[in-house]
Amino acid sequence: MPFILSNEVCDRFAVAGFNANMIQYLRNELHLPLVQATNTLNNFSGTSSFTPLIGALIADSFAGRFWTITVGSILYQLGMLGVTISAILPALRPPPCPPQSPSCHQASPWQQAIFYLSLLVTAIGSGGIRPCVVAFGADQLEQDSPTQRTNRTERRWSFFNLYFFCIGLSVMLALTVVVYIQDNVGWGLGFGIPTIAMFISVIVFVFGYPLYIRKKPGGSPLIRMAQVVVAAAKKRKLDGPADVRLLYQDQELDANITTAGRLSHTKQFKFLNRAAIVTDGDKTDTGRLRPWRLSTVHRIEELKSFIRILPIWSVGILLITSAANNFTFGIIQAKTMNRHLAGDFHIPPATLLIFSAISMLLTLTIYDRLIVPLARRLNNHPDGISHLRRIGIGLAISILSNVASALVENRRRRAVHKISVFWLVPQYAVHGVAEGLASVGLMEFLYDQSPESMRSISAALYWLSISLGHYGSTMLVTMVNDFTKKTKQGSWLQNNIDKGRLDYFYWLVAGLQVFNFGYYLVCARFYVFKRLEIAGDLNLAEDAEEKGGGEAELAVAA
Repeated sequence: MPFILSNEVCDRFAVAGFNANMIQYLRNELHLPLVQATNTLNNFSGTSSFTPLIGALIADSFAGRFWTITVGSILYQLGMLGVTISAILPALRPPPCPPQSPSCHQASPWQQAIFYLSLLVTAIGSGGIRPCVVAFGADQLEQDSPTQRTNRTERRWSFFNLYFFCIGLSVMLALTVVVYIQDNVGWGLGFGIPTIAMFISVIVFVFGYPLYIRKKPGGSPLIRMAQVVVAAAKKRKLDGPADVRLLYQDQELDANITTAGRLSHTKQFKFLNRAAIVTDGDKTDTGRLRPWRLSTVHRIEELKSFIRILPIWSVGILLITSAANNFTFGIIQAKTMNRHLAGDFHIPPATLLIFSAISMLLTLTIYDRLIVPLARRLNNHPDGISHLRRIGIGLAISILSNVASALVENRRRRAVHKISVFWLVPQYAVHGVAEGLASVGLMEFLYDQSPESMRSISAALYWLSISLGHYGSTMLVTMVNDFTKKTKQGSWLQNNIDKGRLDYFYWLVAGLQVFNFGYYLVCARFYVFKRLEIAGDLNLAEDAEEKGGGEAELAVAA
């Protein structure tokens, strides 16, 4: 575990130092307009969070998590090296000029192409790292004895909190040291330090190879799910047996994907159960199964579990869309405010993100060390507070972040003199609290409710929600800019934010978050937890379907 977490600290330090101040680099060094720079950063973040889906399929299908992480880290290292070189060599960027000067020349197409190609390589590398590290770390806590599963569960959820705590700690370090160097020393060194940190992370991770628990890939889960759909469609006219025990089971066939137990039959999506109805022709003359005609109950339940988590997963998309403003418009706001601290020292705009990291660290510490142990004593639930409650509370708090953003922006526009940059602290702090609850809770939920053979894909789903959230932010920014620039007042999102109405944009995003929260409450209320058989017994979630699945007190808690 120390090797995995050390790797993640170095990796997150590199990524945070690389991305946190990127909006400033695009604006001040490549001289891109505000909307183009914002959309470029959102598209890059979206692509970096989309490639994990591909990496997860590779890891779960044939490569395994260790080698997928290793290759992804090397690719990320090469991409970071390309960006660092482009920041060092003057020929790879336009000549310097005063900000907003009419004589400023935007980076040429070929200069932008080299820069974007380097970003693309880092995005591809992210596909191997992000979906596998958290699942690979959780694999190290697996135990074979069913009698120890309660203790294992508690340690696993503590690991998720510790994992995100390490991310927050490394991000906080990057936002103080690296961002200051980028703003006050130079972009070459500012990008070079994260590049070196990434190199160290690769070495540390590979060095721990002999100690790791490396699970054997169970084959492509997408193919198994496709086989279930095809088999069910072929038998769509058949009636299922009255006794579900007559549906096809094969423990030997499913051995590699049921090391923690088999998924039990559930009543939802009854059409898929037809894939397990045994008929003539389902096996060859030699007795070999035809998987496109007949599937086991466990494989059917894999698909059902995947379908069930999608509505809950989708709420993370708009959560990221709303949070993306802190990394773009929030930094532009900070640049127009009074950043003087003491003497000649001025706070770098991107350093304000540290308040989000600090509040997330405090939230995770208090939650893991105080709230969860107390809740366990009160309700005897192994998680203390369920994943669904945790997500719901985080979503409700996240709305307040954009409300604070709108109020502060309105105050900034009306101020006669520059107001202190610390007016932005509340929106960042509230965002950190929401992330410590909603984001971590969503990752826990996806890992817990996905089949064991799809753990990397479940982590990839988390990053996919981030990807779609950033793409959604790009689409929202473009639509708002195109629509509002036709009005008499002009665009809300102008290069000079003093002439725009960024506060209106924040109110719009807050309204979308309210809708997202209401949608989540409905999805959580009707969610049915998966059922798992371990040595003939059902786990604690066995009665979830009969009890209605979702949690009635969720709305009150949120």
